[in-house]
Amino acid sequence: MSASLLRRGLELLEPPGRAKVPPGLQRGRACPRAAGAGKRRNRALKPDRNKATVKGRVVKSAIEEYHKKKPVNHLRENLQYMLKGRVVADKAVTEQVLAQNRGRKSKDQPPEKTEKKKPKGTVFTEEDFRKFEREYFGVP
Repeated sequence: MSASLLRRGLELLEPPGRAKVPPGLQRGRACPRAAGAGKRRNRALKPDRNKATVKGRVVKSAIEEYHKKKPVNHLRENLQYMLKGRVVADKAVTEQVLAQNRGRKSKDQPPEKTEKKKPKGTVFTEEDFRKFEREYFGVP
């Protein structure tokens, strides 16, 4: 709610015998534009320190700043960390994790592995083949 709406609401709730105060004299303001004059006056009275002086400054070494920002190679520590633990998870667990991380689309699914059928041995024996040869070709 804005201040003007609050003032109007309070004017409606005032007792009828009370006289209205002219809007310019409310709350002791000389004019409505003087809202931020107090802050500006206080800032003007405060003495700001001169920023051009060197007093209180700490001289930074350029070499120290360079060493702070220099990139650090963490390869050796990372290799030691990776080689330290040689725990290998079960194959069932790894398959389950991979299945959970895989997408649901068909393009994300791996092709199903079909079991190779073992070639079965023939039902016929050598004798059966010879017998068939004799009957069909007439070879003795």
